[in-house]
Amino acid sequence: MTTIPGKERPALNMIEFDICGQICPSTLLTALQKINEYSRQLSDGLVTLAFKTDNRDAITTIPESAANMGYTVTVTKKEGYYLVDVKGGG
Repeated sequence: MTTIPGKERPALNMIEFDICGQICPSTLLTALQKINEYSRQLSDGLVTLAFKTDNRDAITTIPESAANMGYTVTVTKKEGYYLVDVKGGG
């Protein structure tokens, strides 16, 4: 990360949650609970939440819900699972 003098930010922490084996709506409810729990840190840009899931429905429901809450979401297909990253919106 490149910093501009006077614009330093704390290091970004990634917190990963393994929700493989869960099905919707459990995957969505777990993700929403964690997003709400870390909402202040997400909004301040201090953390990224990463949800590891093997449920295809979750790669639609989690990103839609998080985006509606104002967060930036990326989904990455990995070997045998998906990684859904949720970051502060701005």
